[in-house]
Amino acid sequence: MSRRAAREAALQTLFQIDIGKISIDKAVAFVVEENKLKKKQEEFIRLSVQGVMENLDRIDNIINEVSIDWDLGRMADVDRSIIRLALYEICFSEEVPPNVAVNEAIELGKTFSTAESGKFINGILGKVLVNLPKYRQKQLTVDS
Repeated sequence: MSRRAAREAALQTLFQIDIGKISIDKAVAFVVEENKLKKKQEEFIRLSVQGVMENLDRIDNIINEVSIDWDLGRMADVDRSIIRLALYEICFSEEVPPNVAVNEAIELGKTFSTAESGKFINGILGKVLVNLPKYRQKQLTVDS
């Protein structure tokens, strides 16, 4: 399974947690079983999803700060999950270069949401990239 496919599975897991209000363990188990994933892919999904959920308040604060006139509740559910996953990768993980995380998020939006989602996601994440030291510093300051 490619990294992109694993990221898609992580997105499916986050979406289930957000919409279905189920636990991380149940959502990961479902996606792993449904997609017949190996241990390595399961670990990537679990780390990504746990990272998003552990930093959810901070991630949502970043979204609220850069998405002027767009309340989180008004966003399409899948777009919100995509943006959360990308922001985790950009601001809280060093596994993926920020530009790669943005490009992957745009592709996820085009695949799983609407044709316009790619532009919307790019707009939100682009604002974060322009001020990336601020958002990474915010994360480091909160953790210290």
